[in-house]
Amino acid sequence: MIQGNQITVDGRLYDFREGETLLDVTSRARKRVPTLCHDPRLDPAGACRTCLVEVDGWKRMPPACATRAQAGMVVRTQSDRIDEHRRALFALYLSDQPVLDPNAPGKDCELHAMAQEFGAPTDWPKLESLRANRDEDRNPYIRFHAEKCILCARCTRYCDEVEQVTAITLARRGAETTISTSDRASLFDTSCELCGGCVDVCPTGAMAEKLPLTSGAKPDRELEKVRTTCNYCGVGCQLELNVDRAANDGAGRVVKVTSPPVGTLPNDGNLCVKGRFAYDFIDHPDRLTVPLVRAEDGRLVEASWDEALQRVADGMRGVAERHGKDSLAFVSSSRCTVEENYLVQKLARAVYGTNNVHQCAAT
Repeated sequence: MIQGNQITVDGRLYDFREGETLLDVTSRARKRVPTLCHDPRLDPAGACRTCLVEVDGWKRMPPACATRAQAGMVVRTQSDRIDEHRRALFALYLSDQPVLDPNAPGKDCELHAMAQEFGAPTDWPKLESLRANRDEDRNPYIRFHAEKCILCARCTRYCDEVEQVTAITLARRGAETTISTSDRASLFDTSCELCGGCVDVCPTGAMAEKLPLTSGAKPDRELEKVRTTCNYCGVGCQLELNVDRAANDGAGRVVKVTSPPVGTLPNDGNLCVKGRFAYDFIDHPDRLTVPLVRAEDGRLVEASWDEALQRVADGMRGVAERHGKDSLAFVSSSRCTVEENYLVQKLARAVYGTNNVHQCAAT
């Protein structure tokens, strides 16, 4: 017997909380309901129609992502009608999609994966995409492939609802509808913050990072993901460094940065332009990898850490002796941990006797 806030899903009773959608309930029940336009950070849109389910007493199949659960509902996530709808829908989506290159850099296309999973026919006629490609944007980070877009609007909704900058939008009408900016301006000339969130949420690769595309990177599934904390400011956003272990003669190379999925604090999968794209310093040829000290002839020469640290300590002690303790100042870095920054101020105050200490983190 159904009691309180309960619905029946595929013959079993499940509780739900007020305001939850059918997709929330089916996901918690570990029922496979595909969706291409849904992201838990965004308001439901029901745009892609892949998550349609059957509800007893309803003539039409509603989208699970945008339909609120109501007590007493009897829901089916699998039936001949649903299977036929999904196969036809995925086949229609694929009809104007470019041929999939499994070795292309970037994440796997969710559309192609779902079409294969649900047995979409592959012999439907191929159509020419009417979505106009944008001119090559001069921004160095984000590229838009119009022919891959399925108008799920995850990118535009993310830009509006999460970043709240509304730099991109759905433009034109009908089969020519595409993602664009005001007057087709470069992202540099809009309110875009180049956060790359549109790339992260795109299910087909229509929005993609430029750097991996031009650097010969492998597909994401062949990259090793290394969890770390962004050190550009004091927020502590969680990152995944995508490492190609075969690059640089086996030394490895970071080819892109992603963020763990929703639910990972403090950034919940969101990044700024620095966190997502400013990683080329890692393998930059000018990056210092060993300490350098000034020789008598003025040249910088390699030294051990002990030698370098001793040189620094002697130099600061000499300044303090000649000009007083307050002639010294210490500036710590947001790229250090909280514990390391604490030690810097302890060094300034307890060892050298000065309160001239600052830290450059934004928070």
